[in-house]
Amino acid sequence: MAVATLASRIAGFVRIVVLAAALGLGTRLLDTYNIANTLPNAVYELIVGGTMASVVVPLLTRAALNEPDGGVLYAQRLLTLIIYVLSGITVLAIVAAPLLIDIYAPGFTTEQRDLAIVFSRYFFPQILFYGISATAAAILNTRGRFGAPAWAPLCNSVIVIAVGLSYAAVGGSTTTTLADGHLLLLAVGTTAGVFAQMTLVVWALRRAGFPIRLRLDPRGIAIRRIGQLGSWVLLSVVTTQILVAAATRAASWSGPGGITAYQNANAIYHVPFAVIAVSVMTAMLPRLSQYAARDEHQRVIAGLSGAVRTALVVMAPIAAAFILLGPQIATVLFDHGNSNTDTVRVLGLVLSAYGLTLVPFTSYTIMQRGLYALQDTRTAAVITAVVAGVGVAGCAAAGWLLSAEDIVIGIPIAYAVAYTTGLSLTAVVLRRRLGFIDGKRLIRTHARVFAAAACGAGCALLTRWALAPALDASAWVDALVTGGLAALAGGVGYLAAGRLLRLAELRHLLNAALPGVRTW
Repeated sequence: MAVATLASRIAGFVRIVVLAAALGLGTRLLDTYNIANTLPNAVYELIVGGTMASVVVPLLTRAALNEPDGGVLYAQRLLTLIIYVLSGITVLAIVAAPLLIDIYAPGFTTEQRDLAIVFSRYFFPQILFYGISATAAAILNTRGRFGAPAWAPLCNSVIVIAVGLSYAAVGGSTTTTLADGHLLLLAVGTTAGVFAQMTLVVWALRRAGFPIRLRLDPRGIAIRRIGQLGSWVLLSVVTTQILVAAATRAASWSGPGGITAYQNANAIYHVPFAVIAVSVMTAMLPRLSQYAARDEHQRVIAGLSGAVRTALVVMAPIAAAFILLGPQIATVLFDHGNSNTDTVRVLGLVLSAYGLTLVPFTSYTIMQRGLYALQDTRTAAVITAVVAGVGVAGCAAAGWLLSAEDIVIGIPIAYAVAYTTGLSLTAVVLRRRLGFIDGKRLIRTHARVFAAAACGAGCALLTRWALAPALDASAWVDALVTGGLAALAGGVGYLAAGRLLRLAELRHLLNAALPGVRTW
């Protein structure tokens, strides 16, 4: 699953780079496109997305354990309900497009606003496609099948990459004044990618032997129970989306390229999270839900502790690489085609700041899955609201205290403070609910990992310092050489320090990745 996710994320990287080169990193056109393409995801998450992991998967797992048909009828009715709800939401979103654009991008010019409204109305059917895809994936996951949902985003990215290359090949404009053909290419092609993603997951569900039938009567799936649990999840999602909206609004005041710098740095930062943490959590949640349903709290604790420690040994060195090499990464990925050099520089600084966020965000998200497995969505919602409040306050402070260009750099710092707060609160709550959370082992592993990461960072810094007189870090080739050699030196230093510090979690990962090879 991690390999599939990595392939999908690499394709997602290529997609971002192609669109940046074709539409112009730092142009108003790319900002407009990115905002419009963000809205379907935001609306979907607001209505359904958050309930998938926190409510739907545990309920599907319980139905599969308790129902005589293995939960097939329950899953069919749930899929039907999702289609009903999201079809109506899609229509409402299309009507409300101007209002949504005004909420997320108050800094847009009139031309940008008008184009964003047109784009968003082509993009909003993605809400329904995402919902069907996510529900089908949840059904597959509860049946122990994880491959197709992990590979499906690759189809989406490949299609959008083709759209971006075609747009560049036909000489598409980088201004917000688009010919009808160019607009349709971007708008229809982007939505076609999400449709292909949905089609692959539904096809995999059918091949798995699940009978895909719509049940016009959705009764019998405990809608009231879903509503009770989902109402708190809705609070979580609403507050999270408020934080996203606050961050996007703050980025829009950074001038042309601000939104793109924020969103592209955010996309890069989410790649290791998706490859490692999401893979761990997706495989972990059905098992945690089973343990919680049987009141096997000891196994819930062991699962959470293992997931946090496994993710940590990978995330810590990546976070250090972001902090030290953010500008080089941005130059290598985005200093192409129509990209603006100043925007590339700002993007690199934003990515460096995101390095502070990666570890607390990953640990917080994994620990929250413990509350979801226990079906304690109320506590999770309250903690999420606190996280959002801290983050919104941080974004507001960045807007008040920093210059326009630096506002976007302050956003990930606000995120880091917010997720650290959320992690601390979640750990305290789980300790009270479960009696203990393997705290000593977690603290010991964190101390060793950070010591090893510091050694790796020192090796990377020395390498970058040694190369500085001979190379220009702002040039593409020089940035590639500097970043590559510094990352290599840092990785070797981290592995060596991890061995000296006897990091068992790192040894397990290496042995799993290289079976039959003595790595420790």
